[in-house]
Amino acid sequence: MKLVGTLLAAGLSSRFEGTTSKLVAPFRGSTIIGHSLREFRESGIEERSVVVGIAAFNSIEMDKETVLFNYKPERGLASSLGVALDWANSLLADEIVIGLADQPLIGSHAWRMVANYQGKPIVVATYEGLRRNPVKLKKEIFHLIGREGDRGASALYRLYPELVDEVAVSGTPIDIDTLEDLHKWNC
Repeated sequence: MKLVGTLLAAGLSSRFEGTTSKLVAPFRGSTIIGHSLREFRESGIEERSVVVGIAAFNSIEMDKETVLFNYKPERGLASSLGVALDWANSLLADEIVIGLADQPLIGSHAWRMVANYQGKPIVVATYEGLRRNPVKLKKEIFHLIGREGDRGASALYRLYPELVDEVAVSGTPIDIDTLEDLHKWNC
């Protein structure tokens, strides 16, 4: 089974009212995306990509990640997910693990647990019983995922509950969407 991983970082940050893109906002000695990338890199997933929008690309330091562009991020999270799935298909990957760049406190442990779990076509991390990221998708269900809108794989949970396995992980799955979120968690 070939496994790949993607960090989605092409969002428009429409609720963030800072002077920079939220992903490059200072966060605990680095940036939001800096923390997210570090944990993603430490996951053990060897073939990695980051889906970016044009505006944020120059501000992100890549290591061995493949840079994928979402040229239409205004179409929502699903459009970035579609870019990631197309990349996974081009590599003939059997599975892809996906996380969000604005969740910097999801640790490498969560990425590893989801990546290594073998089960149903959708594997989702749970934090104290709540489904969050990262999520692993098997190739057999890629065609079920929409390409527009602000819903990612979570839309499938309700439609196909029989295809979902949950993996309990540790970490803090908060989203940093606003300046208030940044101030609250930047301690």
